[in-house]
Parts: sequence; C-alpha cells; structure tokens
Amino acid sequence: MMKEYLKYLKEIKVLYVEDDMHTREELSYFLEGRVSELYIAKDGEEGLSLYKEKSPDLVITDVQMPKLDGIKMSKFIKDYDDNAKIILLTAFNDSVYLFEAIKLHIDNYITKPLKINVLVEIMGKIAKTIFLEKENEEVYNTLNQYKDIVDVRSIVSKTDLKGIITYVNKPFEKISGYSSDEIVGKNHNFLSSEGMDASIFTLMWETILNKKIWNGIVKNKKKNGDYFIVDIMIKPILDKDGNIQEFIALSNDITDLENTKNYFKKENLEVSLNLDESIRITKLFEEAIDKSNIILKINMDKKIIYANDAFYEISGYTKEELIGKDYSLIRDYRISLSDYIEDLNKLDESILEKNIWKGKISNTKKDGSLFHCNITVYPITDKEGKITEYLGIRHDITEAENLHKEFENTQREIVYKLGEVGETRSKETGSHVKRVAEYSKLLAREYGLSDNDINTLFTASPMHDIGKVGIPDEILNKPGKLTSEEWTVMKTHSELGYEILKSSSREILQAAAIVSYTHHEKWNGSGYPNGLEGNNIHIFGRITALADVFDALGSNRCYKKAWELDKILEFFKNQRGKHFEPKLIDIFMENLDEFLKIRDMYEDTNED
Repeated sequence: MMKEYLKYLKEIKVLYVEDDMHTREELSYFLEGRVSELYIAKDGEEGLSLYKEKSPDLVITDVQMPKLDGIKMSKFIKDYDDNAKIILLTAFNDSVYLFEAIKLHIDNYITKPLKINVLVEIMGKIAKTIFLEKENEEVYNTLNQYKDIVDVRSIVSKTDLKGIITYVNKPFEKISGYSSDEIVGKNHNFLSSEGMDASIFTLMWETILNKKIWNGIVKNKKKNGDYFIVDIMIKPILDKDGNIQEFIALSNDITDLENTKNYFKKENLEVSLNLDESIRITKLFEEAIDKSNIILKINMDKKIIYANDAFYEISGYTKEELIGKDYSLIRDYRISLSDYIEDLNKLDESILEKNIWKGKISNTKKDGSLFHCNITVYPITDKEGKITEYLGIRHDITEAENLHKEFENTQREIVYKLGEVGETRSKETGSHVKRVAEYSKLLAREYGLSDNDINTLFTASPMHDIGKVGIPDEILNKPGKLTSEEWTVMKTHSELGYEILKSSSREILQAAAIVSYTHHEKWNGSGYPNGLEGNNIHIFGRITALADVFDALGSNRCYKKAWELDKILEFFKNQRGKHFEPKLIDIFMENLDEFLKIRDMYEDTNED
C-alpha cells in the first residue's frame, strides 16, 4: 500500500509552510524528490503568496507561525480556492484549533511529533483522490467535447421507453423544420413518412428493447410536408444496473444521396445499360481523351510513370527511354537546374493543396529542340485523399510559340533599324543601339524589374535617339562645340522622338516614346527637357541614360575621341546622385565585367 501512496505522491505539487528552520529542513529533505514539485514557505504570508502563484495540489502547514498563522492562512486559501486540500500540523492538541479546522473543511489534522509513515499515508490518500479527480475532469472534458462535436455534426434525438421524444438538437430542428417545443413530448411515429414499411419499426423496437444497437435507413416527414431520409443508429442507454433508461438516436442526412441513387437506378432501367456497356462507354471516353491530348503522368518522386503515344511523338523519345526516368530529363534546357527546382517547388505548393494548375510549359525534345504546350496538371489522390501522382494534360502550341518568337525577333529587328536611322544621321554605328539595348537589359535585370519590363525595355531602348531624324545635319554632325542656339535645337530631339512615337497603341513603341522623352533627364533635376528629378523620371529613362552615356563616352564621335575606361569610371563615381540614380551606379560598378563583355561582343567595325 505504501508503494501505491508513493506512486500517487509523484503526481502532485506540494506547498510546505513551516516557521521552524530545523523541522522545515527535515521534512523538506524527505518530501524532495517524492512529489512532482515542492514549494517551501517560512510563514503564512509567504505561503499564501506562493499558493496564489503556483496553485499547488496540496498544502502542508504548521499552525503556530508568525505574521499569519496556519489557521488564518488556510482560511484565506479556502476563500481563494474552495477546493484547496490542506493538512494542518500542530504541537498543540487544542480543541479550538480542531473546531476551526473542521469549519474550514481542512482535509486532515496531525499532531506533532510527526510520524512520517502517518503523513505519507494521509498524503497518499489525498494524492490518489486528487489524481482521480483530475482524471475524471479530463475524461469529463473529453466527453463534453465529443458531445459537442456529435451535437454539431450529427442529427440527435432522444426518446423514453414509450417512444416519446424527450430531446432534439439544432440540426434535427433544421432538417425537420420543427422547433424543439413543437416536437418534444410527441411520439416518434409523428414524424413517420407515408410509404415506410411498418415491419422496419417492429424490428427496430425488438432490437433496442433487447439492449442492442439498431441501424437502418428511415424516411421522415418535414413540417412543410416534404421528407428527409436519414441513416440512423439507435442505442439504448443503460443505468449501472443494466436497465434501459432511454434511447438516443444519431442520424446523418442522406436525402441527396438516396435521391441520386434512385435517379441512376431509374436511368439504368430505362436505358438498360448493363455493366459491359458501362465499361465500353468509359473506355470510349478514355480513348477520346487519350487521342485528343498529350498526356504525361509523374509520381511524387518526379519519375515519369506514363506517357501516351502523342507525348512520345512530340518529344521524340520512346517508351523505354522515358518510363522510370526523372522528369528533369526533358526540362527546358534554357532554365538552370536551380531555377527549375525552384519552379517545381512552387508548382508543388499549389498542387499539394489539391489545386488544379494551369499554365504554359516548355520541354526539350530528344533532338535538343524545344516543344511548347498549354498544360493542366491534376493531382490524383487515393481513397484517403493523399496525392499519389500528377496527371498533365497538354496541347501543343509549338507552332504558335515559334511564330510569336519570330514576330518578336522581327519587331526587335525593325526597332533596331529605326534606332539606327537616328544614329546613322549622326554618323554613329549600328552597334551603338545594340550595346545600349544589352546594357539596359542587364541593368533592368539587376535592378529587379519584371521579366515583361526587362524585355520591353530591351526592345524599346534602341530608339532612344529616334528624334535625331529631325535635327539638321549641320548641327547633328558639327565637329566642334555647339553654340547655345544650336544646343537648344539639339535638345529638341528628345521631344521630337516622343511626338513621333507617343500616339502608338503598341506597348513597345509607347515604351520607346518614354525612353526618348526621359533619357536626358538627370537624377538631381538638372536634365532636359522637363527638369524631372529622382523617381519622377521613369525607370526606363533612368536606365537608358546610364547605358547611353557609358557607350557614348567609350566611343569615338565626330566631336570627341573615346575616353579611357578609368576616366569613365571616375566620371560615373562623381555623377552618382547627380546625373545618375545611385542604385544604378552601384549595379553598374558591381557588374562592370558583364558590361565590358557586352562592349567587346558588339565592337564597332566601321569607325573612321
């Protein structure tokens, strides 16, 4: 028995209050390690404070103490927590203390000198009670939650032994249309719908009166005259002697399910479709889908587990070359492995939420060329709802993509030619516009612009000086310094270019209009034609300005010789925050090697 008491002691937290140091140390030494947690106080005030702070399961306290004696402290604790469990220890067998303890409902009263075995027995019994109370509370709490869940999710009703309804929950009220007041007190037959076989109810009563659970399907009548069908389980509730107290019924609404089943039964009878015919039709559907689509399936490890003939045909691979291989075998070769993995993870995030994913995808054929498809990816799940594989249904858009690419290239070539018109009039080379385009693309990418903006600027920036077509030759090609009047005319090329392009509805030409209008503005507001400052200058203009100046300074012009690289870099450092946006100068300096590669790649070949 002592071993059992010690087992329960390990489950409780104890507060020990004692003013005598020696007694406190002896008993504390014994209790330490035998209880879950031990808190020690040297007087009643400290004990009361610790109780409120720590909420121990049991208090062991001396009676005679300074500041606040054990009786008064116990009273305050009981006022704070009526369920507090307290053992009083005293050297005085005084009836006054005993009566006070009884009035306070103190759990035990032990006189000194203290016998450890007596204390352990008393503590063990209290600890066991505490343990069982906690266990009961936990069980009660869990049962309450179960009850709440059942009450919310199920249709619940109760009847007495005569079949009189004694309780219905909210879902029952909702499905039947009756309020609780309208239905409680009536016989359950009150709800029976016409057409129900009476033998079902006879069997039901025989079963539940024999203290067994009955399951079945029942059609009940609603208040509005309609009906509802439920899958119902009725359980007899027994008292501790095994006598039936009442019956509880838990139901699920299966009205729609039953109506659907009946509909298809009727349809099947009318059409006389047998199993073989159903399978034949299903196979026809599968064949139609397979013939009209490009299909690929991969498992959760990204291994190809199925491809149809259309996929083998478009990819150039055979079944033996694809099945079991990693999907990365056919990834778009233009995408790095790290970007491919990142894109795949993003796709996974969407699909793992059981979302259908639609988009455009490019893959590499066996011969190294690309094919392009619109794709819809479906997650395939098992009966538990866990995704087991991905099904991709594709449509070939390679021809359309290639035509679009050809159109883009043609459009870009036309833009280059337009850009070269302005440059040729000022006796500059066609390579200038190509370098400016590449510089602009690099700056835009490192700046963090979207892919669409990067491509738009790349295509539009060659037309930055298109307005020069309107500048007279004697000014445009003057070898010496321009007069103030000539400079005023020269500066109008920005506005001329804008006027030429601004009315276009094409995105590229609209962007070119912006570039022409803003690429001579300066970060500090000292540029032209509008003296714009900072972020008020369009980012396309800010980027093209740096690209244009870098290339102009490093190239021979009719009015100057090319600068050395060191001189250009010094100029750019000085113009940081003046002519150019600081962030763009920083990007330029950090990526100087890339700019120099572009310069060398498109080196002028026809300079004078």
